[in-house]
Amino acid sequence: MKQLIECVPNFSEGNDMNIIKQITNEIESVEGVSLIDVDPGKATNRTVVTMVGTPDEVCEAAFRAVKKAAELIDMSKHTGAHPRFGATDVCPLVPVANITMEETVEYAHKLAQRIGEEAGVPVYCYEHAARKADRKNLAVCREGEYEAVKERIGTEEWKPDFGPAAFTDEVAKSGVTAVGARNFLIAYNFNLNTTSTRRANAIAFDVRERGRTKREGNPITGKIVKDENGKPVMIPGTLKATKAIGWFIEEFGVAQISMNMTDISVTSIHEAFDEVCAKAQARGIRVTGSELVGVVPLKAMLDAGKHYLRMQGRSTGIADREIIKIAVKSLGLDELYPFDADKKIIEYILENEAKKGQKKLVDMNLTEFVEETASESMAPGGGSISAYMGAMGAALGSMVANLSAHKPGWDERWEEFSDWAEKGKEYHTKLTWLVDEDTNAFNKIMDAVRMPKGSEEEKAARAEAMEEATKFATMVPFQTMELCLGCMDVCKAMAEIGNPNSVTDAGVGALAARSGVIGAFMNVKINAADLTDKAWAEDIIAKGQAIVDKAVAYEKEIVDIVNTKI
Repeated sequence: MKQLIECVPNFSEGNDMNIIKQITNEIESVEGVSLIDVDPGKATNRTVVTMVGTPDEVCEAAFRAVKKAAELIDMSKHTGAHPRFGATDVCPLVPVANITMEETVEYAHKLAQRIGEEAGVPVYCYEHAARKADRKNLAVCREGEYEAVKERIGTEEWKPDFGPAAFTDEVAKSGVTAVGARNFLIAYNFNLNTTSTRRANAIAFDVRERGRTKREGNPITGKIVKDENGKPVMIPGTLKATKAIGWFIEEFGVAQISMNMTDISVTSIHEAFDEVCAKAQARGIRVTGSELVGVVPLKAMLDAGKHYLRMQGRSTGIADREIIKIAVKSLGLDELYPFDADKKIIEYILENEAKKGQKKLVDMNLTEFVEETASESMAPGGGSISAYMGAMGAALGSMVANLSAHKPGWDERWEEFSDWAEKGKEYHTKLTWLVDEDTNAFNKIMDAVRMPKGSEEEKAARAEAMEEATKFATMVPFQTMELCLGCMDVCKAMAEIGNPNSVTDAGVGALAARSGVIGAFMNVKINAADLTDKAWAEDIIAKGQAIVDKAVAYEKEIVDIVNTKI
């Protein structure tokens, strides 16, 4: 699955749109990166940019933008309301999908090193990417702002992690950049059935991590309790990694709790919503809905939808769009205005960007897919069809599991069937992806075939590319074989324990999956035959034959179970 990271560089220019556009043009010049948002602020003289994409591409776009900002912005002349110490003040990387924080830190360090060495901009690494413990806090790195850089940069304590360690003319112009790795931030507002900002604040203090000031006697007017250092003692709130405050929204005529969630792996959006609802209810107030400001990762929405489905005793092995619909309704995200998943969920934004100018096979309707298969085009071919058969087999297994989870009188077994539906969904999601991947594999071979072959060097490069493309084209149907065999587990379980009214659906699912195995194996063999690495080819064919043998035996076992029940 594709790794995704977000990058949110802050540039010290918020008024000159020509400069801002030149910087964002650098980001948009990198394929595989989507520019999600550009938010200039006049008073702060600062622009916050949000981009998302695959890690290498995002780092390339970030480097180009930082380099361009250093060329265009003169920090010796900069003024603004926001703390700053560089043309690119901060440049954090944020893991979004299928990537760990540890991996994100590695990318941050590589980016920081490149900025320091190639762009000549001093860099401090902060947050999770900090190379020294006292640099974890951005505020400490930026203490004294740009005006303090001249004195600090030459000291041993504040020597940059990368780049120049002297206040040269170039550094005087570019200032310093902080490159970090942090968790995804979500701005999340809760709508209340009250106009009282004070009551909204009270709920905010109940839940936010910092909590409220401890007082003697009356919790509102009593004397503030202080510690031995003379600082107020705080009563912590119930939600870790959150900041919150109450305010009144003129546009909607209601009070809201505005919350910044600094780590959704610690406190999820559904946990925050449920807790705010509980604290509001305790104060005689109701949360009528909520509002997500900006974009959100797909996983956060799926986690929320699954949470509320489980509360209802419903299967979670359903389509992602249906899970998101449950999340939206449960969280009241459509109270103030419609929630458009294609514009709010990062993965969907990127998916829609990628679709521009090309149409995937899986985006066709059934008639279009059949007609495209029957056309003179060589793709989709047997490999794509094998993957699609497997996907349909897995989908039938999930269908029986979902019907069983919802069967009257079987309520106590909903979780058992939900687990099976989830397994089936995982298989049919991956197999659906392989429908287009098989065609992409064929295209890689054709790209290699078209490579020049005039010189000996060109012939060698072409031969190497052909070998690698052919191995890739062999591995794709082999993956199809493995997944099709796996989804037969779901079909067998549903034939044995699922809703007896749907036992034939489980049987048909097994037949489709077995056909996917055998069809994909044909592609494995024909592609492997063209390889020069005969040992590799023989090994994968032997493994493929073992999978076919298992699938054929498994099919007979499942069909026998079905026939005993009809």
